[in-house]
Amino acid sequence: MSLQDWLNNGWLVKHMTSPHEVSDLLSVAERDIKDSQIPELSSDWRLNIAYNAALQAATAALAACGYRAAREAHHYRIIQSLALTIGASPVLVAQFDQFRKKRNIGSYDRAGSASDQEAAEMILLAQRLCEDIENWLREHHSHLLE
Repeated sequence: MSLQDWLNNGWLVKHMTSPHEVSDLLSVAERDIKDSQIPELSSDWRLNIAYNAALQAATAALAACGYRAAREAHHYRIIQSLALTIGASPVLVAQFDQFRKKRNIGSYDRAGSASDQEAAEMILLAQRLCEDIENWLREHHSHLLE
């Protein structure tokens, strides 16, 4: 499947991005990675913040390709799109999606569902993904970097 197929399925919407938008998304990701490492926060919250950092970076990659996720299954589509935007491995995409499910439990259903280890793993994933996306942007969409 391609991003065009996703557009045809209604999973994506055409989107014209700008260097300012990409910069803002990456700035949020950078801030959230930093904030996710505050030790006084609960594991649930640290995981949630790191998840948001990774999601914002993935949103920047999708925007750089000229799309945004449609409203239905928004987070899921952004995560899955990483295979089509930056060529992320199936393992990384699956791990990120598992954290999406874990985040939903901690955010909506049950406090204390994330361990310190899971929060640390999400932080590492977010750091790695942000770095990969910034490198990919430099190589493929340098005109969007301010």
